[in-house]
Amino acid sequence: MAREPRRARTAGIIAGGGPLHELSLATEIYRTCRATIDARGPGRLDSARVAIGELAAVEPELLVYAWEAVVSGGRDTAARLEVEWHPARQTCANCGELKERAPGNWLRICPACGGPVRIAGGDELDVIDLSYTPDEEETAK
Repeated sequence: MAREPRRARTAGIIAGGGPLHELSLATEIYRTCRATIDARGPGRLDSARVAIGELAAVEPELLVYAWEAVVSGGRDTAARLEVEWHPARQTCANCGELKERAPGNWLRICPACGGPVRIAGGDELDVIDLSYTPDEEETAK
C-alpha cells in the first residue's frame, strides 16, 4: 500500500552565490530539503516549493534547470522544484501603487505627480515547503 506524501514546513533565507549562481542556490535548496527530511526519518523528496522575488537576482527557469542537474542520478531524481514568483511593487506616496511598469524597469519619480517612488517586496528567496514520501521498510519497523 503506497503511503501518502507528507508535507514539511521549512523557512529561511537561502545563501548562495558564485559563478554558477543558480546551481549554488539549487544545491543549497536541496541540502535544506534533505536535512528536513532526514530529521524526520528516511524518505524520498517529491517536491520543493520556493519563493523567488523579482529583486533576488535569480532566473526561475535557470534555477529549475540547475535543480534537475542537482537531483539527477540520486534517490530524489524525480523531485520537482516549484517556483512561486513574487514581483516587487512600486508605490507613490501621493498616487498609490504604480501599475504601469515594465519588468525590471524601476522608476524613482512617479510619472503622474513627480513624487518619490518607494519599492516594496520582491526580495524573497525562501524554501516555503516540501513534500516527501517516507521509506516503507524503515517506517514499518
